[in-house]
Amino acid sequence: MYITGKYWENYVGDTDDSLTLVEYLAGKQKAEIPLEEIFSDFGLDKLQGNFRNPDVALVYTDPEGWETPIYFAIDLIMDLAALLLECKINRNIELCELSEADPDTMAVSEIRITATPEEYLLIGKVLADFTSDPLAYDLSEMCTEEEMRETAAVCEALRKELYEGTKEQNT
Repeated sequence: MYITGKYWENYVGDTDDSLTLVEYLAGKQKAEIPLEEIFSDFGLDKLQGNFRNPDVALVYTDPEGWETPIYFAIDLIMDLAALLLECKINRNIELCELSEADPDTMAVSEIRITATPEEYLLIGKVLADFTSDPLAYDLSEMCTEEEMRETAAVCEALRKELYEGTKEQNT
């Protein structure tokens, strides 16, 4: 997979929220998942663009009713940006390469996340905002300033690559 090592597990894709996202994607048992559905299922749509310090608690509830808190909205946004890049480059995401799961036990091992131009624009704006002021995000409570700046540099590279050759690159 393209994002493995380059972005995934390099400040992106290596949090508890990332694990929850991968489990969620595998649990959907669908080959194609719209970004709008992911936003809705995680409550990101309720934040009205406030991904810095949301005043709404994010919780994912699985089909059995188990609730998993989402600690930082920006973690999900960064992970989703990397997954969108993987879909841009390779069309699909190999879920087994993002987790320890056995591909033979998965109903669907390859998925594709789809997004509208407006959703791509939103992801780009959030990444640009994070890059410009990472210490304004609640994630900075858990990380050193140096880690936040390194994460911001990775996000900027991700943002540029995701929007390479498109109008949204300059957001």
